[in-house]
Amino acid sequence: MAEKTKTQKSAQGSTERIYIIPIRENIRGVPRYRKTEKAIKVIKKFLVKHMKVYDRDLKKIKVDNYLNEFMWARGIKNPPYKVKVKVTKGLNGIVNVGLVDYPNKLKFKKIREERLEKASEEMVKKKKERKTTEEAKAEESKTPEEKIEEAENKKEEEEKKAAVVESGKKLEKEAAKQMKRQTKVKSKEPKHLFRQALQK
Repeated sequence: MAEKTKTQKSAQGSTERIYIIPIRENIRGVPRYRKTEKAIKVIKKFLVKHMKVYDRDLKKIKVDNYLNEFMWARGIKNPPYKVKVKVTKGLNGIVNVGLVDYPNKLKFKKIREERLEKASEEMVKKKKERKTTEEAKAEESKTPEEKIEEAENKKEEEEKKAAVVESGKKLEKEAAKQMKRQTKVKSKEPKHLFRQALQK
């Protein structure tokens, strides 16, 4: 029997629970080369039932990458016999599933990925700050005459783009007219090919 340990409702209306899902019973009769595959389906079916998903739609259960990796860690023939998961159901009916207790390997991997994400976000922020400061400096150093010239250049570029688009449309119309005017030339080949005797 599955254990349900906690139930919480957040302010947004999403429910959050922790389950211990038994897998051994349901994968007993499955061929060895499909056990882990079946174990993931068992997790989804269990959660569809216990989280009251409409129409029992398995596509509404989203399995976390770390949970998937945990299930597949020992290979296709030997999945874990039970797993402790944290489940959150949003207002849109989609259920997200993740591990509660990470093994050491996955803990370190998760920490590493979080660090990389933070570092990339910081890099993006720094680049944006640099661009804004460079643009501000460039605008301050420009004279009013240079600003007017830039505005005129932008207008010219936009006009050129519009002219190119219009000429492309005209060419397309002319090509379509020519295709209509051309008559189809029917070849005088027979519909069915007949066998012919070999020439001696």
